[in-house]
Amino acid sequence: MTEAAPYGSWSSPISPRLVAEAGRRLGSAVLAGDGAVWWAEGRPVEGGRVVLMRRDPDGGIAEGTPADVNVRTRVHEYGGGAWCLHGDDAVIFCNLADQRLYRQRLGEEPRALTSEPSSPGALRYADGRVTPDGSALVCVREAHRGEAVDNEIVSVPLDGAGEPTVLASGHDFYSFPRVSPDGRQLAWTSWDHPNMPWDATELWVAPFEEPGAARRIAGGPGESIFQPEWSPDGVLHCVSDRDGWWNIQRVEGDSFVALTAEQAELAHPQWLFGGATYGFLADGSIACVRCDGGEERLGALRPGASAVEDLGLPFTSFGFPSLSVSGSRVAFAAAGPDRETAVAVYDDSDGTVEVVREASETAVDPAYASRPRAIEFPTGGGRTAHAFYYPPANPGFEAPAGELPPLIVQSHGGPTSHATPALDREFLFWTSRGIGVVDVNYGGSTGFGRSYRERLRGTWGVVDTEDCIAAARFLAKAGEADGERLAIRGGSAGGYATLCALVFHDEFATGASYYGVADAETLARDTHKFESRYLDGLIGPYPERADLYRERSPINFVEQLRAPVILFQGLEDEVVPPSQAETMVAALKRNGVPHAYLAFEGEQHGFRRSETEIRCLEAELYFYGRILGFEPADELEPVQIEGG
Repeated sequence: MTEAAPYGSWSSPISPRLVAEAGRRLGSAVLAGDGAVWWAEGRPVEGGRVVLMRRDPDGGIAEGTPADVNVRTRVHEYGGGAWCLHGDDAVIFCNLADQRLYRQRLGEEPRALTSEPSSPGALRYADGRVTPDGSALVCVREAHRGEAVDNEIVSVPLDGAGEPTVLASGHDFYSFPRVSPDGRQLAWTSWDHPNMPWDATELWVAPFEEPGAARRIAGGPGESIFQPEWSPDGVLHCVSDRDGWWNIQRVEGDSFVALTAEQAELAHPQWLFGGATYGFLADGSIACVRCDGGEERLGALRPGASAVEDLGLPFTSFGFPSLSVSGSRVAFAAAGPDRETAVAVYDDSDGTVEVVREASETAVDPAYASRPRAIEFPTGGGRTAHAFYYPPANPGFEAPAGELPPLIVQSHGGPTSHATPALDREFLFWTSRGIGVVDVNYGGSTGFGRSYRERLRGTWGVVDTEDCIAAARFLAKAGEADGERLAIRGGSAGGYATLCALVFHDEFATGASYYGVADAETLARDTHKFESRYLDGLIGPYPERADLYRERSPINFVEQLRAPVILFQGLEDEVVPPSQAETMVAALKRNGVPHAYLAFEGEQHGFRRSETEIRCLEAELYFYGRILGFEPADELEPVQIEGG
């Protein structure tokens, strides 16, 4: 029997603690030759520490790294590709505390492979692979030498004798160093400022013993190349968007042969190292992740076929994919609309899927799972944009007749990224309380081809914000949301869209910015190397177009802000420094705008600690209740709201 209660005031078993503590962050599953499965597991209850886990061939699961190890690299600050296998009984990983490389055999203590740098984190390593003869690790190294930051490809001897040897240098960035099965050839990608890897990358190949004789195979302006990979018989493949979509290519000499011609994406934006959206099955098929309209599916390109076959698995969200393929088996971490992220192994020989590890021991009651619905809606310039809508869902409650629910517009980070449909406890936290959520794939998002991705070129802060507003208007007009109770929230670039929407427009009643960009000019001057020229493409060259940066910075127009806002910030954030939030808060105080500000010691760009996540959700719900006029059923610690 259901109870009538206003939207937003429904009681829910999906508590902030359940959201923050019940979930393990699963990723980077890898198949070992002996049948074992390894994966990385982030643990919010341990301060976000990343542990390497192993399920042995007999089914036993155990931690593969010691309790004092946190497997994370800080190359590009975002990291990824922090570990790899060395044979079946050892792993090589980067430890967060000192950024050194270590090798650890099962049952033994880790042994350092790289020397201690002059200062912690001065030398960082990522995206490594062991050479076929097992003698060395070839990887990316980022060297911080005073004010200079140099990226290069190095070979690290695994016997612990000698220093790394530089194999490639001179470009601003490198990724995907991959050695051919016979050990004779080395392939990699590189790019230079002001490009990002989804703008223009180059594919290089060199004799492994003579890397100075490298030649550029492909790439350059207008072409993004992802994941060069050698097939088992030594043929180089990659993914390129030269036809407007990321499709799989086979390299023949200095030419590409397109293996797919999908109007879908078979690669991801390279925010992290170690991605793998495809791999080679024993029968000659290529297993791959195919993204169509923001929905990701595991598929297979069969020998001789030009179209990817959907394998019919119940997964639609692969995060930053890292497929591992061995024989007929494919390991991955993925989620679906009715299931949380799990490490799973698919066997192509019989079509079976085995779940190895789930994100939580406690499943969410399906009755509280809001099913995402893909929507398309009109936006500026006569264009169409995309989103996934999660309506309120709670079996114990219904709203009074005639009432429409509040709506949260979720703006993803990046901004070069995309939202996928999946069971997300954070979204269910809202929908189970009677608040709708729309997850917007604004212009500039990936998963819709290069032309859609480039809608944001020169228009950051305009197109993304416009599309978020259009999504809210669309749902309000359709009678699925209360047009007077619209909120917008997001982190990083999503926080920037939030602040732009609240400052430059008046559609939203309130918003929440998580480590959001408030001053684009300061970001262009002060951020880390990887993103230091990102805004050249998103806004314009700096300082030549400093006028545009000032026009697009909410901090310069805070007197226009009348909607209440709550801000969250990590005090060790190197990507968007705390000064941005602090400057925004000072301006809000001067102008008497209702606001709240929560800052967290020890948090960086993207919160990892469960206690932080719990406090943020409680504070945000309390804030919305006060501003949007509903009484949460939860017992919440009050938030100090200033200026109102």
